Amino acid sequence: MFPRFLTATIASAAALLTSDAFADAPRPVVVELFTSQGCSSCPPADRLLSELSDTRTDVLPLAFHVTYWNQLGWKDPFSLDAADVRQARYAQRFRGFSYTPEMVINGDAEVVGSDSSTASTAIEHAKSTGVTAATVNATRAAGGVSVSIGSGIGRAHVLLVGYDARHVTAIGRGENAGHTLTESNVVRSVVAIGQWYGAPLTIRANAVAGDHQAVLLEADDGAIVGAASVMNKNDAPVR
Repeated sequence: MFPRFLTATIASAAALLTSDAFADAPRPVVVELFTSQGCSSCPPADRLLSELSDTRTDVLPLAFHVTYWNQLGWKDPFSLDAADVRQARYAQRFRGFSYTPEMVINGDAEVVGSDSSTASTAIEHAKSTGVTAATVNATRAAGGVSVSIGSGIGRAHVLLVGYDARHVTAIGRGENAGHTLTESNVVRSVVAIGQWYGAPLTIRANAVAGDHQAVLLEADDGAIVGAASVMNKNDAPVR
């Protein structure tokens, strides 16, 4: 059972034709940064994520603030238990341990989050080799979100991620004491809203915490196989 899941219906033949029409549309490379305001190594990675957010429309950057730095002098107001859980699953796949700053690209590769050169290479590699299982479109509708997923092969968890575009925080204690940090695309919530099994699917879900929202298709192994920013009707994607 998925929380906040309202309805899921198999799309009509007309919707299938629409999804096929967009089958070749590019989708963003999802870049997840695991970070903390209590980590002195994280500000350069935060700046890199902000640069990606400001300059690239082919990337969906998301900053997951972990909790495990909170007991070391400064409690990050944006830290989430869900960020710890998500990173722990990646740790099982990659290095065997969690650390900050860690950047995960399309759920399929990881790099040190402040290493801009390696991150750029990994993003370009993901653009050329990343698997897209199905087209995803999402719009705000009636106080919630309407998600349309096209046909494809395989299965995936459907995640709705809420995030704030930017926060500026004066740090009072800890390793970054005295600094003011500017952070972008700060994740405020991650909610599973359904399961996709290869057939066209429409999901209507409640909005989640965060000024902006995005939808991710996550395969069983953690790879991101589809993604879209949630749009206001008649608007361009919001990042």
